[in-house]
Amino acid sequence: MAIPESQLEVWSHQGSVTQSAQTYEAIRTVLNDSTSPYYPKQFSIFLQGSYGNNTNVYRDSDVDIVICLDQTYYSDKNALSESAKGSYDRAFSPATYSYDDFKADVLAWLTKKFGSSVVPGKKAILIKGNDTRRNADVLVCAKHRRYRAHSNGNDNQYDEGICFWTSSGMQIVNFPKQHADNCTTKHQNTNSWFKPVVRIYKNMRNRMIDDGYLVEEIAPSYFIEGMLWNVPALKFGASYGSSFVDTFNWVAEADKTKLACANDLFWLVRDNNHNCWPNANFGAYLAATKRYWNDCN
Repeated sequence: MAIPESQLEVWSHQGSVTQSAQTYEAIRTVLNDSTSPYYPKQFSIFLQGSYGNNTNVYRDSDVDIVICLDQTYYSDKNALSESAKGSYDRAFSPATYSYDDFKADVLAWLTKKFGSSVVPGKKAILIKGNDTRRNADVLVCAKHRRYRAHSNGNDNQYDEGICFWTSSGMQIVNFPKQHADNCTTKHQNTNSWFKPVVRIYKNMRNRMIDDGYLVEEIAPSYFIEGMLWNVPALKFGASYGSSFVDTFNWVAEADKTKLACANDLFWLVRDNNHNCWPNANFGAYLAATKRYWNDCN
């Protein structure tokens, strides 16, 4: 084995839990304050990302918190027939409280409560940490419905996710609850090996960046998690070393065009799509990981 089992076992451990939990609770309490300007609206608060999925490692610093406007939704009707689009349009009622209204209210409220610690970003609102609180990203979003091809436009035949707009005006759509649920199912189907193995890959990725094998941003945690979600359950188990070798070899030999994100609603590897891992970056990550593993021999 190239990397000792003892090192892989260390890498399998979850990162900060106590302080992350305290951070989430402190910010959730503020977001859920009944005196906020948006409190009369229908909204939900939940975790996403590594900490929310129990795959965070020690270098992961941010707690990713979602506040979602539930009473207003946006739709993707591209798969609908023309008649179904007409049916949708006839049943649709314009929202009186938009995503922009909601985001402005949330930002104003967080700024009132956390002051200069609040920094609006391209996608999320950063709340800087302090002695008792970790950095947190608050993503303000609205419900999103991606209608399926067989929908009549006025039924429940859609996949429900979230959407938001970046500071440059680009709409981003994702399905974090499906991602979390599918990863939990994979974890159960692998006799609880999946999430520790994901953490090994993430820690190894961080070490590779430190040692110059990989450039930052080439292999986001979200894509690594999605990549491993595709691997058959039987490739996990026995030891961390064998789990790494068997899962990596399976991915390296797989048809990358058929790999899906963990939400199973986007392809994993595609170019020119912000929901997907660019082909060049995916290839660079696999090559660097193989070289790193072999060099540790």
